[in-house]
Amino acid sequence: MNVHISYRVHRTPDVEKEINHLIEKLRKRLQVFRPELVHLKGNIEQNSPREGIIVSFNLRLPSGQMAVQESASTAPAAIKAAVDDLLQQITKHKDLLRSSHKWRRRRAEKARPEPQVPFEQTIAAMQPQFVSSDDIRSYVNANLSRLDRFVERELVFRENAGQISENSITKEEIIDEVIARALGDGAEKPERLALEPWLYRLAIRSINDLAARGQDDGSSVRLEESARRPNVRASDEPELQYHQPDEALTEENVIADTRVATPEEIAYSDEMITLVQFALEGAKPRDREAFILQAIEGFSIDEIAAITDRKPEEIRTSIAAARAQLRRSPPIANRFKDKLLQNTGTV
Repeated sequence: MNVHISYRVHRTPDVEKEINHLIEKLRKRLQVFRPELVHLKGNIEQNSPREGIIVSFNLRLPSGQMAVQESASTAPAAIKAAVDDLLQQITKHKDLLRSSHKWRRRRAEKARPEPQVPFEQTIAAMQPQFVSSDDIRSYVNANLSRLDRFVERELVFRENAGQISENSITKEEIIDEVIARALGDGAEKPERLALEPWLYRLAIRSINDLAARGQDDGSSVRLEESARRPNVRASDEPELQYHQPDEALTEENVIADTRVATPEEIAYSDEMITLVQFALEGAKPRDREAFILQAIEGFSIDEIAAITDRKPEEIRTSIAAARAQLRRSPPIANRFKDKLLQNTGTV
């Protein structure tokens, strides 16, 4: 957006703040237009002490032009009044564009109707960018650990609840299924801003599909199979992958890295998540799922609604029910409860 503001009064922080608010509001409301085709010109001046400060704005869009002028005793008050008037005009203008197909047009009886092009298909419209395969690869490379932990927690909960048998589904299978569905041609690609919720939605659907498939195929159990987990490595290499017995320990190895969590913090976080998982076993699956996505994964109400195909009001109700379940749960002591609920945010 091209902005040009003329100041004929003293520029104060309050005036700059109101102008910045105006620009941010216009950017949010004019996202459908190309930024280079939007022009905003403003003038702030003081003609006389009687009239006070006079503020005028002229907004030029590809589909029309709007102008406002307001006066007040102070510059911030005049800017606020002009901004309110300008936003009202923008709202009416956008409503008029949306209902353009309802306009009555006078035509001659024998005149042929002229073809109309929707505004969304014109050059002035800002087309939303959809997710590409490169976007999916970049997100997976940067945030695979988060998605991996979420899938692992979901599998552990479903195993404890008896929904799936132990070790019947691995997290690697779920991650592979999510990436395959995301990169495949069958799934409808969302906009780029909704990439993360979309991948979590694919993860939940993959878990449900593989669990249902496993229930159909896993009705019989072979009694002669061993219940022990096989040691495929048959060595102590995982324990010696960081320091070999003959390796010297230098100062570089003992310097604390403040960018990452300490082992105590990691253990505390894992313990709290385990307690939450145990406390939510008596809750409804939908309530638990909504609470985990909001409190632990950090998604908003609208994003959770898109992930789970539910309404925002139902998500808020589920989160409130899960919190009530946590407060009534015996495994969570008072000191843990206060620490847990202070970071979950408000619904």
